[in-house]
Amino acid sequence: MPRQSGYTLIELIMVIVLLSIVATVSVRFVGLSTQGALDTSARQLRALQSVVISEQLTRDLREAFPLSVRSTGSCIEWLPMEAGTSYLNLPATEVSQIEIAEFAQPPVVSNRRVVIYGYGTTTGDIYTGANPGPVSSLISGVNNTAVPGSPATISLSASHRFTSTSPARRLFLVGEPVSICQSGRFLYRYSGYAPTSTQPDPPPVTPEVLAASVTGTVDFRFLPATLQRAAVVQFTFDLLSADGSETTTVSQEVQIRNVP
Repeated sequence: MPRQSGYTLIELIMVIVLLSIVATVSVRFVGLSTQGALDTSARQLRALQSVVISEQLTRDLREAFPLSVRSTGSCIEWLPMEAGTSYLNLPATEVSQIEIAEFAQPPVVSNRRVVIYGYGTTTGDIYTGANPGPVSSLISGVNNTAVPGSPATISLSASHRFTSTSPARRLFLVGEPVSICQSGRFLYRYSGYAPTSTQPDPPPVTPEVLAASVTGTVDFRFLPATLQRAAVVQFTFDLLSADGSETTTVSQEVQIRNVP
């Protein structure tokens, strides 16, 4: 009788066990690789978010009038500089019109004020527009065309006396305040509200969402200018991953150019 060839039951069981082990390892390897790719993608997304948020904050803060910056820790406020030029003369009495050198581009007039010097005054004085003081009443108009014998001018809605003159005869137009504040996991940007002597936290207007995955406490710090360096704003905050397992720390320093 011829001998028959084939697999024994034990051999078949051993093959099944080995294939199961290989399959389990392969699935585990693929799963870990996929999870690693997803984690890397999430980290890159948070890194991109941090760059976008930092860049927007940096651009906003670099436009700030340096003497107007004030912070409560989780909320920072400033007056944005809209335009700058030189004035021709500044009487020590109240004025309703200021003779200036022409602006490079005609500025927006609505809700703008004139700031001249302002050093040696408190931050609140920059916001209140007290008369006398470094900040004028609202601008009522700008004649940006100079002709022989008739310079360009800025007209004020009410007469104002400036408390000091600028060593370089510099004049700046500032707009309405801007604030960045934290509320829970959100970072908001506020604008379009009236200036007040004390910093609002938060301002009484509807904000824009700047970031929606903030964890912990946002820390804003303002370092006033010295003779050796410009004013500096430091801010630090953490962005939380979607599953709450990881955070990305954002830390930045912004220099604000001093303007006498």
